[in-house]
Amino acid sequence: MGRILAIDYGKKRCGIAVTDILKISANGLPTLPTSDLLQWIKDYVSREKVERILIGEPKQIDGTPSENMKRILPFVGRLKKEIPDIPVEFVDERFTSVIAHREMIAAGFKKSDRQRKGLADEMSAVIILTSWLDSH
Repeated sequence: MGRILAIDYGKKRCGIAVTDILKISANGLPTLPTSDLLQWIKDYVSREKVERILIGEPKQIDGTPSENMKRILPFVGRLKKEIPDIPVEFVDERFTSVIAHREMIAAGFKKSDRQRKGLADEMSAVIILTSWLDSH
C-alpha cells in the first residue's frame, strides 16, 4: 500500500497534500516554489511509497482548459519521464481556491493568514486529494 500525492500546480508555487498510508485522510505539506517541485517529488518517492500522483486540472467554468494548463502539461511530461512507475492522474480543480478560502474563514483564520497565498495552495491540494478520495 502506498500514499497518494496531490499537487495544486501554480506558476510560482505549488500546494501539496498526501494521504496517510491507509488512504483515509489528506494532509497538507509545505508549499514549494514551482521550480523545486520535480526534485522534491523525486526525493519524496525515494523515501515513501507513493502509488499515484494527482495533478489539479485547471478548467474554466465551461470546462475548457485554463491558461495554466500550458505550464502543467510539460511538467507532467517530465514527471512521467522521471518517475515512469507511478501513475499520474488529472483531477478537476475548479473552485478549489474559492473552497479553500471559505474553509479558512470557517476555521477562523485571521485575514492576514488567509492572504498568505501558500496556505491557500496547500488547502487547495488537500481539497483536490479529498475530492479524489471521496469519489473512489
